[in-house]
Amino acid sequence: MPDSHTHTPAPFSRSAIGTFFQERPLLTNPFTQDALLRAYLQRHLPDQQVQRDLLLFGERLVSEIEALGRQCELSPPVLQRYDAWGRRVDRILTCDAWTRLKHISAQEGLVAAGYERTYGDWSRVYQMSKIYLFAPSAGLYTCPLAMTDGAAKVIESLGVPVREAFERLTTRDEKRFWTSGQWMTERRGGSDVSSGTETVARRQQDGWFKLYGFKWFTSATDADMTLTLARITDRHGRSTAGSSGLSLFLAEAWDSDGLCNGIEVQRLKDKLGTRQVPTAELLLDGMSAQLLSEEGRGVASIANMLTITRIHNTVCAVGAMRRITHLCREYARKRAAFRKLLKDHALHVQTLSRLEVETRAAFLFAMEVCRLLGREENRSASDRDTLLLRLLTPIAKLYTAVSVVSEGLESFGGQGYIEDTGLPSMLRDAQVLSIWEGTTNVLSLDVLRSIAKSSGSVLQAFFTDLLVCVCVCLQERLLARFAQTAAARPAGTLELSARDLAYSLARIYMGALLVDHATWENATHTDIYAALRWCDQDLCPVVSRDAAGCYDPQTAAMDTALVYDGLQP
Repeated sequence: MPDSHTHTPAPFSRSAIGTFFQERPLLTNPFTQDALLRAYLQRHLPDQQVQRDLLLFGERLVSEIEALGRQCELSPPVLQRYDAWGRRVDRILTCDAWTRLKHISAQEGLVAAGYERTYGDWSRVYQMSKIYLFAPSAGLYTCPLAMTDGAAKVIESLGVPVREAFERLTTRDEKRFWTSGQWMTERRGGSDVSSGTETVARRQQDGWFKLYGFKWFTSATDADMTLTLARITDRHGRSTAGSSGLSLFLAEAWDSDGLCNGIEVQRLKDKLGTRQVPTAELLLDGMSAQLLSEEGRGVASIANMLTITRIHNTVCAVGAMRRITHLCREYARKRAAFRKLLKDHALHVQTLSRLEVETRAAFLFAMEVCRLLGREENRSASDRDTLLLRLLTPIAKLYTAVSVVSEGLESFGGQGYIEDTGLPSMLRDAQVLSIWEGTTNVLSLDVLRSIAKSSGSVLQAFFTDLLVCVCVCLQERLLARFAQTAAARPAGTLELSARDLAYSLARIYMGALLVDHATWENATHTDIYAALRWCDQDLCPVVSRDAAGCYDPQTAAMDTALVYDGLQP
């Protein structure tokens, strides 16, 4: 018998890995966890039905939608070029979760709510509050929803006789609901559609058209229909160059059997993020389409679409910011380091606090743009409201980018970089939001165009709308002074300052919104603190950088020399 004092090693003792496993952050009802959203609605849209709907929607996000979104990430779309018998079919196959998200989107009225206008001027705020909650869980189904909303807006604004398409885009009936694509981008570029569109349209005897061309980037390519630009040719095959030659067309993309309408899918795009969304290169080889705009008015006709999709983009970006801050604070209560929880490390909480201030400012900015859109659609907008909507839409889109999501991942340490936590996909997917529908520089130039096109009226509306606030008012005066003098400076000064000007407009307006919310009678001490912290920063970088000589005539030459230093021919 063995000695009673002899230690016998347990089987497989060398494989012991300890007993500690980090508890993961849990997603709970995002509506009940969002103090600012609930306060904003209490102040502006205190309808009990809205509160109940968003409460139930928040529960559905946790119990059903979050898992569907994750399934879409893990089961990306695939292209089936041929059937079993060798016939070319070009089918884009998506997972069941993607289809289920389409049905849920219809049921919840994620497009319909914007057109039912149940809540008058505040209908868009109601709709976008749901999109804001939905976006971080939805496996990027917000992409087809944005384009669907944009297509519905174009059809409504043009008043063209395609009633069935409009009704299908805006229905709550999941069996009738259509999504729309937005096939504009060709090989020559994205934003510059005027010179980049080569697709041609040939008129048929029945009044319809056949489209021929190559679309280099088509998102949500599995959509039921699409809007696209093309140049109408005469009987000799000639077309008009530039924007005046572009017309807007509507086409059903697939027939009832899932076969394509004169389309060859060349390949699906292999992207950094948004892998859930089928994005493809398409050859249009006689796609049957209906003229939607007046001939040569295609670019003007998509202006409303751009407004809608840019607002969706902004709201989705803010939704990503809010989701990462929620998960960060949840994790800080569960993760210990250096003998105490992260929530008890003042430096960590300070970092989260700064992310929170950025998120609050972005939320209020996004909702203000939604409010202005709602007023315009309900024909209650003042001239100032209309001008502000034109100016603020590109500014809101360019400002709400990926920095908060990126910083938020750091709070999870190494786990923020591990794929099966689901966290890295948040950063990858958020990155597209600063690219799609105009990069930051393109949007900055759009701000300049809106100023020039309105002869400065949009800036006057901006300055008039700002609230009385010592710090904001001071920065506003500095900005006004810069704007007054910039036009008289050498050519190129305004373009060099465009990005900083846009950021200055954003920060000043966001500061005003935070101050306005902090002065509400039911505001909390955290609302006041957020406004104070926002106004601590340089709200007007365009003035600071102007004083540093960043827009002097020789700056562009020095920038070029610096960037291309050492580059060999």
